[in-house]
Amino acid sequence: MGLIMKPSSLLLPLLFIAAPAFAADDQPLVINGCAIQPESRCANADLRGADLSNLDLRKIDLAGADLSGANLRHANLDLANLEKANLTGATLNRASLQQANLRLANFTDARLVAIQGWGLFAQAAQFKGADLTAAYLEFARMSGAKLHDSTLRAADLEMTWLSKADLEGADLTDANLQEAKLNDANLANATLTGARRHYATFQGTNMEGCTDCPHDWEK
Repeated sequence: MGLIMKPSSLLLPLLFIAAPAFAADDQPLVINGCAIQPESRCANADLRGADLSNLDLRKIDLAGADLSGANLRHANLDLANLEKANLTGATLNRASLQQANLRLANFTDARLVAIQGWGLFAQAAQFKGADLTAAYLEFARMSGAKLHDSTLRAADLEMTWLSKADLEGADLTDANLQEAKLNDANLANATLTGARRHYATFQGTNMEGCTDCPHDWEK
């Protein structure tokens, strides 16, 4: 006579196998009181040198935060608030900053290679010496931004507002400046070799010492 097992005797091991595991790291990373997750309110947070790479930080409020030296590679910062934040020397390569608020933020010597910055707001932001190679900045608002000695090689600046921006010594080689607004900007000693300039405006722009700038634009 064969052994007959009750259904309940089979159910327990099956349930054990199917039970989900809940890891402790399901909780958001917390650094100096700031929960690193979308929509967190972390104004003025101390995140110096923090590793925030590959994280979802959409709509996070980091206004006035200190992110100097932080690693934000591949982070999603779409619609984030970084107004007046300090990102000196930070790395944001391939991060997404679409429609983010970067007004008056400091990106001095930061690395922003190939960022996705469609429609971002960076009026009067500081990008001195920053590397924005291949950055996607279509429709960005960067009026009055400080881009002294920055690298914008092959950057997409189509229809970007750069009026009164300081681009002295900037490298705009092969950049897309189609329909960009550069009125009253400073392009002294900048390089525009190979840049696409169709329908860009340069009213009142300083081009002293600029390589391949449209010096006869108003003629």
